[in-house]
Amino acid sequence: MTNQRNLIIALILGIVAIGASFAVAASGMATEATAWSLLPPIVAITLALITKEVFPSLFTGIFVGAILASGGSFPTTMDHVINDGLINAVSGTAGIFIFLVLLGMLVALINRSGGTKAFGEWAAQHITSRRGAQIAAFFLGILIFIDDYFNCLTVGSVMRPVTDRFKISHAKLAYIIDATAAPICMIAPISSWAAAVSGYAEGTGMSGITMFVRAIPYNFYSLLTLIFVVVLIWRRDDYGPMLRYEEAALQGDDISALEQELQIVETADHASLFDLVVPIIFLIITSVVALVYVGGYFDPASDFTGDFIGAFGNTDATVALPWGATITLLFTIAYLIIRRVLSFNTAMNCLTEGFNSMVAAIMILTMATALKNISNDLLGSAEFVGGMMGNVAGSLQLFLPVVIFIVAALLAFATGTSWGTFGILIPIVTSMFTVDNHLFFIGLSACLAGAVCGDHCSPISDTTIMSSAGAQCNHVVHVSTQLPYALTVAAISSVCYIIAGLIQDPYIPLIVGVVMVIVVLSFVGRHNKHPELRNQL
Repeated sequence: MTNQRNLIIALILGIVAIGASFAVAASGMATEATAWSLLPPIVAITLALITKEVFPSLFTGIFVGAILASGGSFPTTMDHVINDGLINAVSGTAGIFIFLVLLGMLVALINRSGGTKAFGEWAAQHITSRRGAQIAAFFLGILIFIDDYFNCLTVGSVMRPVTDRFKISHAKLAYIIDATAAPICMIAPISSWAAAVSGYAEGTGMSGITMFVRAIPYNFYSLLTLIFVVVLIWRRDDYGPMLRYEEAALQGDDISALEQELQIVETADHASLFDLVVPIIFLIITSVVALVYVGGYFDPASDFTGDFIGAFGNTDATVALPWGATITLLFTIAYLIIRRVLSFNTAMNCLTEGFNSMVAAIMILTMATALKNISNDLLGSAEFVGGMMGNVAGSLQLFLPVVIFIVAALLAFATGTSWGTFGILIPIVTSMFTVDNHLFFIGLSACLAGAVCGDHCSPISDTTIMSSAGAQCNHVVHVSTQLPYALTVAAISSVCYIIAGLIQDPYIPLIVGVVMVIVVLSFVGRHNKHPELRNQL
């Protein structure tokens, strides 16, 4: 009855939103760079949280945005949906799609070879508790700091059998993956995210990598998220919707309706741990080489010849990562056939299985990207939010870091993109302060931290989608279980930015933030479960 009632409510809301969109478009009211530009993502997010169905929710949001941008014309609306939305989404993210497919194939090969099973057996001897399994997933996420997509899918494929063995829900694994993907990339000087941020250093009088490194101590959301995960795991203080999934997984209930179950496949008897470790290490090496290659490290005509940091800052991850994944896939097929853990025919079947395993993620990413394109490019939602921030800048100098953080979080939440958010806001922030003003780095970090925060909260974020895919968790379940944790850290980070703006020091606010994390989790931990269940969690 509850599901039926939610569907009826969602249907009514969808019809009202579409009707209101037609009315606004037909009236000639301005929609570009106005509050109306936020309606499409709000509709999509609201419907997804109510219905738990992401595809119809995203399509409704796309359709609402297309109506607002069309002036009420049905042919123009469909043109926006198909051309400006879906087709541009596919063409603009083709490199990401290829990377996802190749990683899906690689994971299928490793699973079928028995490498994942061998790792699970090894982990069973060395990891002896639920806490240990979660800590292992956390540290693996920390180690893979090169790129968030790479992080999400690699950590998920490696750690999922281990967390399943200790009855850890896929929702919890998805959160650990998401909490160590973007945050660690945002504070790692050698990562695709650092490269993207470094590109906005022009006009500041310093190198991009220097600007990025000096901003790290003030990136409170990313730093506190990592601390929050460790304290949460260590104290077993889950709360909110996550607690329900953890309890269900721990009690061994049939939770197939809540989370996807892993498909059990036959594997080779002589499979080895190396059948997992060798391809993963090879993928890391080839990905790093590909990133600097695309950045011009080996090109005699490039300005970055022999300059590793410069080439990394000049690279394009959507081109380089498919390079690394393609080479790794070919190597892995040859390696496993030579090892005689897979036949050629079985390896070819794994390619199909791997592709199929990524179809849902690719569909969600396509529709989420289409929604971003329509909201940003046609309706100017990012321009609207950025303008709001500029209007309040003058009278809130010392409180500007927290304002920047909140605005960046809202913008990333509405648009589903961290990179797009700091791409819009960094030029605004750098124009507000001079480099010798300490608020320059605080404001820059607040922008980056807010982008990660909004990315964590948004159902249409590509990193959130990849975390769901890596953990094989229902996407809406991942969003709803992660949201209370992300908002908790966001609230604590806001306090830290207020303090940082007043005293212009990174360390005291960070210490305050760590203490607040421990206090908050200690408080909710005493009220969130029965004592006997708490001891097991």
